[in-house]
Amino acid sequence: MNFIRLLPVCLSSVLIAAHFLRSGSFVWVGCSLAFPFLLLFPKKWAARIVQVCLLIGTLEWLRTLYIIASLRVKTGDPWIRLVIILGSVAVVTGASACVFFMKPLRVRYGLEKNV
Repeated sequence: MNFIRLLPVCLSSVLIAAHFLRSGSFVWVGCSLAFPFLLLFPKKWAARIVQVCLLIGTLEWLRTLYIIASLRVKTGDPWIRLVIILGSVAVVTGASACVFFMKPLRVRYGLEKNV
């Protein structure tokens, strides 16, 4: 069942890898496809590294959104649909980092708060 809970992480990883593949950054493609495999280790550090990678991916999507949208605005091309699509991808990628707030994943990765 945890596999289903982690599907957004895998989807975001593939989307980030596809983005880097399109730009020709093959090292980042490998990193993007590799970081979800850290989740095979049920350790707190693995979950935190994946969360950081997803947040960095979100920032990359927002950076790309800004660059492409500003170019389209300057040239007078339509840009609203681009903002909606890339903005949605950025939100999904950022929200994927929040799957670790679910109780079963907190327990698996040792993220429970000791009170």
